Amino acid sequence: MDKLKFEIPTLQRKEDAIEYINEFYKYDSKINGAGGLNKYLDSYEDWIVKLDQDYKTIASEKRVPAKTFFLVRESDNKIVGMINIRLALNERLKKRGGHIGYSIRPTERKKGYNKVNLYLGLLECQKNEIREVLMSCYKDNPASYKTMLALGAQLKSEFFSEEDNCIVQNYTINVNKSINEYKDVYGKRIVLK
Repeated sequence: MDKLKFEIPTLQRKEDAIEYINEFYKYDSKINGAGGLNKYLDSYEDWIVKLDQDYKTIASEKRVPAKTFFLVRESDNKIVGMINIRLALNERLKKRGGHIGYSIRPTERKKGYNKVNLYLGLLECQKNEIREVLMSCYKDNPASYKTMLALGAQLKSEFFSEEDNCIVQNYTINVNKSINEYKDVYGKRIVLK
């Protein structure tokens, strides 16, 4: 059973991070939860600065404070996923988007990694005193909603998004309850610093 951990993005991870994003392009896969890394492939150093600014942002209707992490497999130190945790929500994010966006690289999917990614994300939310997490996904993305359901998510609402031309579902997760209920399932797969 692979052990996984969160890692704060650093300059030393530049090549690994770019390789991670390029894999999504290679497999024509949508990029989520990467903190905008895909827009900084030619200026990774600027992305690191942006992440620091993201964390220090004061919540407004334009921006909210956020933290981005790499999900790293301990055995080979490979970035297998990413997560972006928004520490506050504005009205737009309350309707669609929520607190967490995440992804697993295409070649590492179907190994249960995203459930561990979300569990670690909930631990981070708990540290930041977020008691209930709101998350969104497209109804035609069963991998995402099954990940949420595996950690006790409850469907809160769904609506047709003209912008995306599909049905968007909003889920909520009770952070403390999920962490306690699933620590013997997903907690065994994590490495805490």
